[in-house]
Amino acid sequence: MLSRRTAPPLLFTALAATVVILPWAVDGVPGSNRTDPVDAAPILTQQPLDNLSGGDSVREVHQDTPFSMVALTAQDLSGTSAKVRAQKADGSWGPWYEAENLDGVGNEGGSGPRGTEPVFVGRTTTVQIAVSHAATPRPPGPRQPGLGYRPASVEQPLPQTVTAVLIAPPKAPVDTGPLPTAATPPGVPPNVITRAQWGADESMRCGNPVYDRSVRAAVVHHTAGSNDYAPEDSAGIVRSIYEYHARTLGWCDIAYNALVDKYGQVFEGRAGGINRAVEGSHTGGFNRDTWGVAMIGDFNDVPPTEIQLNTVGRLLGWRLGLDHVDPKGTVVLTSAGGSFTHFPLGATPTLPTIFTHRDVGNTECPGNAAYAEMDRLRDIAARFNQPPGPADLAEQMRGGAIYARWESLGASGGLLGNPTSPETAAEGSARYATFERGAIYWSPESGAQPVTGAIYEAWGSLGFERGILGLPTSGEIPEPLWIGQNFQHGTLNFDREKGTVTRVVDGVPQELPPPPADQQPVQLERFTPIT
Repeated sequence: MLSRRTAPPLLFTALAATVVILPWAVDGVPGSNRTDPVDAAPILTQQPLDNLSGGDSVREVHQDTPFSMVALTAQDLSGTSAKVRAQKADGSWGPWYEAENLDGVGNEGGSGPRGTEPVFVGRTTTVQIAVSHAATPRPPGPRQPGLGYRPASVEQPLPQTVTAVLIAPPKAPVDTGPLPTAATPPGVPPNVITRAQWGADESMRCGNPVYDRSVRAAVVHHTAGSNDYAPEDSAGIVRSIYEYHARTLGWCDIAYNALVDKYGQVFEGRAGGINRAVEGSHTGGFNRDTWGVAMIGDFNDVPPTEIQLNTVGRLLGWRLGLDHVDPKGTVVLTSAGGSFTHFPLGATPTLPTIFTHRDVGNTECPGNAAYAEMDRLRDIAARFNQPPGPADLAEQMRGGAIYARWESLGASGGLLGNPTSPETAAEGSARYATFERGAIYWSPESGAQPVTGAIYEAWGSLGFERGILGLPTSGEIPEPLWIGQNFQHGTLNFDREKGTVTRVVDGVPQELPPPPADQQPVQLERFTPIT
């Protein structure tokens, strides 16, 4: 075929669709004018849950000031589980959310309390908290009206104090820029919202960051709780987790090195530089030489969103790449022991270089649905610095008109074959992508139209969309003796007998010269009717 116009470089291509900022978190985002923390701060209040039983207890907690996150603390949460649900504005109750214990996260053996993950329940003034504690088995208690489940056992005295922590995140959204999109070129990491941007109060930290020699592996977590949050909620959720970890639980800083929400927003976690080997407190027994990322949400029953999974994969591909770690490799780590892990002190398990909290800890984190996606996440991370293949290019176009048209034509097994370029800016408002056997051009006026074969070659020789014909406004139109295609300012007709292409503009036909002799002849079977 005649040589087609070369697509612009990948970096320019993706930047046409989205703004990408490199995450040099130590010095802040280049060009950002936000360096000071925002004024609003999370408000944390605590209410003890009185007279809890050793079996199942339900307590209702109210405060006049609205809040949207709930956590539980106690000196020892062993054998204790909890659920939380919020009262809606109309008086009805929302769904129950598990408040997962932060087992294996934080400072083991410290003097502070143990806690659950803070659960995002949405704005409310009243919640019900169901606390269960392992006790001597007894017959199930009677069904309680309106509760939605049958308590496992009757109440027995619980010998410790459990406290509800009610958290009101900042209501004002942090200025973090546009939401991420899938159109990001290979080798470019996700934009990272720095601690300064999400409003970290650095006066809450105690001590200096601890640095390991390198990052040898990454650990994937989830924060649990509700997945029903808006993009503008995420920065406030991160700020609340930070204050809860640092102050309420006494960990001096947030446990994770990074957090990623369901919209693909990446938040810098523990202080010290996201591109440095900062030791977190995310995976007890295996904090040294590992880098922890938490996905905001609960993934026991539903998987992470597509952009969340892709962003975590790309983030880990970038971060592990800084230390030349293969995302699909293995690593031998030495356990620091302790009650947070099932590997004793000095054990040396061989682990994937991207593993999950449950692989080494006494926890179900990051949930069954997220765990099932780990091989896919490793694949995404491994492709980070590789040239994009057809699957990567297709993924970058997903959600757009060009992708939808390609799918309607049979995708990779159809008329056009696999993509060979990302979606790219064309003349004016038009966009295009090239494929193995042609291209698709789109504009608001013309819609998404395929061009292929001899007609594509002839149109290209006339200057593509910048030439006399403009953009295609239809696909191929098969007739008995020819195949035609309409353009903004005329038509092109392929003669089935002669193998020539005729241009018609203002009713005047002109046969175009044949392609160069060294090019493969056009075969009639190349043309397939488009339905």
